[in-house]
Amino acid sequence: MTRRYGRGGWNQLGPMLAMMAAQAANEWDSSSERDERRSRRSRTWHDGAKTRKRRGRMFGTGELRLALLALINNEPRHGYELIRAIEDMTGGSYAPSPGAVYPTLQMLEEEGLIKPAKVKAASDDDEASSKKPFKVTKAGKSELADREDEVDELMGRLGEHGARAEKVKAKSPDLWRAMGNLATVLKNRARAGKLDQKAIDEIVDIIDEVAKRIERL
Repeated sequence: MTRRYGRGGWNQLGPMLAMMAAQAANEWDSSSERDERRSRRSRTWHDGAKTRKRRGRMFGTGELRLALLALINNEPRHGYELIRAIEDMTGGSYAPSPGAVYPTLQMLEEEGLIKPAKVKAASDDDEASSKKPFKVTKAGKSELADREDEVDELMGRLGEHGARAEKVKAKSPDLWRAMGNLATVLKNRARAGKLDQKAIDEIVDIIDEVAKRIERL
């Protein structure tokens, strides 16, 4: 069977590995805490009049939209800053992809919930000056007020995820470092154009073999 890999997937490998490590913290907690988290994960999350389940994903339907709106309400931000803000909240264990964030920002702008914020001064850095910060409109503030409980619950969950990630870092910094090294090496090879199909297949075989060895420990 031919394996297929999207190039953008390698750029998300670091956060993905970090999230896997953060989830391992569940096994270091008490059984009662695990049971409570399972209960929270099984609850339904509301998006307007519709009810959805997250099914193990970081964000349920409509939750990324709500999180971005809440973060912009705290202070004007552009897309990259929002990605980093969520990554910081989750202890470095998760970062939404630009392919999810930027279309969501466009949707929020089209809905009239956010609008471009005024830039104080032009920057000498072309990359920095080209970024488009947003601020929340009156309509956006009104939606946040109407959904205050949902926002509090969502942000609290992201904070809990970050706390678990920090717990893994504290209890096993070498594991965290090793997984980070793996992600960095793969991303660097991908960016350098050194990941042809043969190399990818060999890497997958190596990772599969390491997984089997760990399982036999």
